[in-house]
Parts: sequence; C-alpha cells; structure tokens
Amino acid sequence: MTGGTRRQWLIAALAAAVVALVGSVAAVAAGVAREPAVLSGNGVTGPGTWSYGGGPMMGGGRGPGMMGGGYGLAGDGQPVTTMAAARQRAQAFGDRMGLRAGEVMQFSNGFYAELLTSDGRGATEVLISSNSGAAGIEYGPAMMWNTRYGMHAAAFAGSGQVSAADATRLARQWLDRQRPGMTAGEPEAFPGYYTMHTLQDGKIVGMMSVNAGTGAIWYHTWHGRFVAMTGE
Repeated sequence: MTGGTRRQWLIAALAAAVVALVGSVAAVAAGVAREPAVLSGNGVTGPGTWSYGGGPMMGGGRGPGMMGGGYGLAGDGQPVTTMAAARQRAQAFGDRMGLRAGEVMQFSNGFYAELLTSDGRGATEVLISSNSGAAGIEYGPAMMWNTRYGMHAAAFAGSGQVSAADATRLARQWLDRQRPGMTAGEPEAFPGYYTMHTLQDGKIVGMMSVNAGTGAIWYHTWHGRFVAMTGE
C-alpha cells in the first residue's frame, strides 16, 4: 500500500468513525427526549429515572428487588395476591422500624404501602412484590429524598422549604406540561418530600412526588396500572 493510499484509507476510516459517533449520540438524545422530564424550580432539568421492570434497586420481574440492610425484607416465597396480604408484608417490614402500615395500593406491577409513625405522620413508602412477598423501601423519592429513612438522610437533614400548597402548584404545573389532562391529589408529607395521587377524570391513575427542599418533581413511572386502594 502506497503512502497516498494509506492516507486516503485512514481519512475514510476516521470519517466513518465520526459518522458512527454522531449517530450514537443522536440515538441517545432521542431516547432521552422520550423520557418524562423532571421539573426543578422553573426549569426542566433532565429525564426521570428507574422503571419498575428492572433498575439498579431491584431484580427482574414484578416487584422490588432484594435490598439489604434496613432497606428490604426478604420474601417468604408466597405470592401476594390480596390487599390484606400486602398489608401484612408491609407491616412485617414496618415492625423493624417501629412504624405501622397505612394506605395500601395495588397496581399491575405489584403493591405499594405507606409506613406511618405512631402518631399517624408519613414516614416512608414501600413496595411489595406480588411474586415473592419481598418488601423494600420504594425506589425513587423514598429512597433518595427521604431525610430520615432514605439513603442520604444525613446529607439532607433539615431541608424543607416547599409548603404543601407550593407542592400542589408545582405538581399541577408539571402535569400540565408532561401529562395533560391529569390533576394532582392532596399532598401527603414525608420527611423531605410530598407524595400525591395523580388523577384523570377524577380517578386515580398513578403517583408523583415533590421535593420539599428544591421543588423537584419525580413521577412514579414504575407502578403500572392502578387496580385498587385501601386505607389504614
């Protein structure tokens, strides 16, 4: 191969590599653009995270994965098919922290439950696997924003400047942009954030949370279709 031919070959290879790189970046950008955005303050700051079907805090299949330490309760191998069974598993986990199970919800991807303090205040939120009965702190806001029971409690201790009314307003603004036709229910306070039901035509369709320190929005994309709900 002559020197001129070698240079031409190298130039062609470099051009092909650049085209491939640009194509990859464009593909990633297109994927990000399809994800629900997270609204922080007055601006859109980036895509949402984690889906119920598989993510860094869970195993495959339906329901939360095995989280060690204080974040999870191993399954007993028994499928959970009723609200009563889901409440029992949530309470078994809550007993470890001196908390009691409150509202329980069933979705197509598994069960959700609140854990409350002895005086009825929101403490944290958990997911219960339909397959195995495993229970664990809900990934998303409960895991990342909770200033008492979350992974970064010490870092965020004392944060909280967004009122319940502010949280409702921010949630409404986000839904108007990202989920037109949906409305936000009453916010329930947890340490460091609020969680509320999302409604369409007056019926529950999902959930979302608002950070009490920053006003950031986290839509719960992992639950699937709403099935049923029961109180304490």
